[in-house]
Parts: sequence; structure tokens; C-alpha cells
Amino acid sequence: MKRFHKKWLWAMCVAAVFLLAPAVYAAPIDINSADAKTLDKELTGVGPKLAQAIVDYRAKNGPFKSVEDLAKVKGIHKSTIEKNRANLTVGSKSTSAAQKQ
Repeated sequence: MKRFHKKWLWAMCVAAVFLLAPAVYAAPIDINSADAKTLDKELTGVGPKLAQAIVDYRAKNGPFKSVEDLAKVKGIHKSTIEKNRANLTVGSKSTSAAQKQ
């Protein structure tokens, strides 16, 4: 009986890894090209209204030069940027490359 539990536990762990892998390896979100639906879905703390505000700000003011520029959008706080920093990019640059400029 103990052997059965180990195999079952092992199978559950393997299944969890495969189910969670897409979330861990998700591609970064380009804040200069993502639509509101993508921003809403992929960013923590950003709902439909904030996602649309990001798109509207970008349309009115041009592309973001850095991830930190998101703070210029009304309703986006630095804490929201920090929560999502690992998943954000500006164009083809990663957030670390954007910070070095």
C-alpha cells in the first residue's frame, strides 16, 4: 500500500510541474504593443479599466521608454510595477536592459 502512495504522489508532482510550467515560462509582456485584453489577463493588479488606461496613455503619449514610465498612467502605482517587473518589457528590451539606459 505504501508503494502505491509514493507512485501516486510522484504522478501528482509531475502533473503539477507540467500544469504550472506555462505560468513560470510565460513570455514577457511588451507594454508598447500589448492590447488591453492581454494586459488585463497577464498583469497582477491590473484589471480591464487600468489595462485600457495603459493603452489609451500609450496612444496619446507615444511608446513607453521604460517600464517605470507605467507609473505615469493614472492608477498604476510603483507597487504594481514591482509585482509585474519580471514579466514586463519595452519593445525588444528586457526590464533589466531598460534600467541600464
